[in-house]
Order: sequence, then structure tokens, then C-alpha cells
Amino acid sequence: QVQLVESGGGLVQAGGSLSLSCAASGLTFSNYAMGWFRQAPGKDREFVTAISRSGSRTYYADSVKGRFTISRDNAKKTVYLQMNSLKAEDMAVYYCAASIFDADGNRSRGLSIYKYWGQGTQVTVSS
Repeated sequence: QVQLVESGGGLVQAGGSLSLSCAASGLTFSNYAMGWFRQAPGKDREFVTAISRSGSRTYYADSVKGRFTISRDNAKKTVYLQMNSLKAEDMAVYYCAASIFDADGNRSRGLSIYKYWGQGTQVTVSS
């Protein structure tokens, strides 16, 4: 049984930082590209960032480029999201997801290629 478990969400002031983790089990982690998505109330789930199986390639939404960093540790079966300079508009539930298709530009931004999803972790940014 595949499980993706996010952690690290919480309340942070605007301009602050937060680090999310997503621990995977039940799958050969290094065979999967990983992505982070987010969903704010009343909005569609949107792409945030993705990382290739090896970690050599990363992709970011324009809205987070330069502020967020995705990384992974295949030995620990964990993907991370470091979020800096947080803004009110970053407030959302953040989800990690796993795709058997390696991260490759625009394809990585599509929700449909991700087979497994975590339950999400809330990020609240106070202004």
C-alpha cells in the first residue's frame, strides 16, 4: 500500500519560512518523480514544483520561483519543500504527489500524471 505523508505545515508570518516534508512508503521511491501542489479555499489545485527521479531536474511555478526549493533524499524516501519569503497568497493546503513519469517540463505540471497523493498539510500565512 502506497502512502505519502506530508508534515511540517503550520502558521507563519508573512516573510517567514517553512519547511515541508513528504515521506513515502510502499513504492520504489527512486522510480517516481515527485511534485508539490497546493489548493486554496475555493480554488483549483495548482502545481507548485516538481523534481525528477534522480533529483537532477526541478521545475517551479512562476509564482514561487526563487522563493521555494524542492529537494529529495532517495535513501530516506522523502521529498522536501523549503518555502521562504512566504506571502499571504501562499496560504493553502499543500499536497505531495508521485508520478511514474519522470519530471519533464510542462508535463510535470499536470495533475493527471500523478498517481499517488498525500493527505495534505495546511500552510497558513498571517499578514
